[in-house]
Amino acid sequence: MSTQTPSPAVVPCADVEIRRRIDSCPKLASLRSINRALADLVRLEQSYASQIAEIIRRDPSLTARLLRMVNSVYFGLNAKVNNIEEAVFYLGLRQIRELSMATPVIEELERIQRSAVRLPWGELWKHSIGAAIMTRELLSNTNVYVDDDTDYIAGLLHNIGKVVMAQAFPAEFAQVVATPQPNTAAVCDFERSLIGWDHARIGGYYLERHRMAPEITHAVLYHNDPAQALPHAFFAAAVQVADYLVRFAGIPGGFETVDPVAPEDWTRLPGWEILFGTGDHENELARAAVSSSLERLPEVLKGLI
Repeated sequence: MSTQTPSPAVVPCADVEIRRRIDSCPKLASLRSINRALADLVRLEQSYASQIAEIIRRDPSLTARLLRMVNSVYFGLNAKVNNIEEAVFYLGLRQIRELSMATPVIEELERIQRSAVRLPWGELWKHSIGAAIMTRELLSNTNVYVDDDTDYIAGLLHNIGKVVMAQAFPAEFAQVVATPQPNTAAVCDFERSLIGWDHARIGGYYLERHRMAPEITHAVLYHNDPAQALPHAFFAAAVQVADYLVRFAGIPGGFETVDPVAPEDWTRLPGWEILFGTGDHENELARAAVSSSLERLPEVLKGLI
């Protein structure tokens, strides 16, 4: 595929100007308090479905997403579920928590982009939630122990730099969208030639300004080069592989046009080797687990978006 390069007259912004524009973007309250009341409740082993349902009822959007998910083909229920407590029972606490994190973030990001480039943002959110699910699945098949939602949030926010770019650099972002590239690395090169930073660096800086955990900011900043994310390389590696897996499942990673992901491309990524090494046995086990999760992913996402 042929690629376009910017005109020689294009001069990227200085770092100070890039930071000024990013700092002027709206802040996201949900990044620090993602449905805290619900998140605290579902972490308690003695929580009752009725208590969780009562909190969910206060959020119409979360209620709608929950009912769509439980009534999706993925769950294969014979009768439609319209009762929130019943939906909580079927979904389980883990998926309720994932919903409670994704919903406010997505809605706030949608509000940010209203004054920017008009694009099918729903596709980006679908990809982001898919990447969150696969990031968690990948890390669950390693020796990395995660006792909170860092893995899910890292996957969910890995492309937040594209949202910020659309707001802070709309003209350059429009040019990125309109210019086909062979792969993600070429997209990042093109972004840097136009702006000075790529979407990963923009996203990492934005999250750092929000005081997000280093595991998350490093995973976003280095998700295209996970070896640079030490000491949090496993999180960045999982996000890199998850991004490829979700795009292979037919869910684009953004708005730019890149070549399709070929089968097994993700096993040749630096992130795959960081996660699973080079041993045949470990790789076969990982491939089997990934294949199973990937088959279920489209149906799960139908209920979420």
